[in-house]
Amino acid sequence: MKIRHILQGKAVNALYSVSSGETVLDALKLMADKNIGAVLVVDDGKLTGIFSERDYARKVILKDRHSDDTRVADVMTKHVITIEPEQLLEECMVIMSDRHIRHLPVMDKGELIGIISINDVVTAIIRDQKTRIDSLESYISGSY
Repeated sequence: MKIRHILQGKAVNALYSVSSGETVLDALKLMADKNIGAVLVVDDGKLTGIFSERDYARKVILKDRHSDDTRVADVMTKHVITIEPEQLLEECMVIMSDRHIRHLPVMDKGELIGIISINDVVTAIIRDQKTRIDSLESYISGSY
């Protein structure tokens, strides 16, 4: 299964973002409002980083910073690993596992088109397995 298919299957594929100059508090409010674990950082239409709950825990709370006066640029992950829509789900799983990350922005010809979370990956795997099981059951019972 390709990443493009996962993006198409998502109920909502909204891209939520903040600019690097916004405060961490602004990013957290957006994340809470949208019930997401990470927000993309976009400046002048370009992906410049990603800010996650992990960044908040490790770079704000543990460093005794304050969310209302810390800029996203100071704590975001700047070296963002991305994937392309034609990559396979298995590749995405390997990247997430090897790099210990939970979110992968999807870029198509330099344009940000979506984001895949670990939840999206698990959901796609479960859906694929259910389809395979249903097909096998139909084959076995002769109702295919």
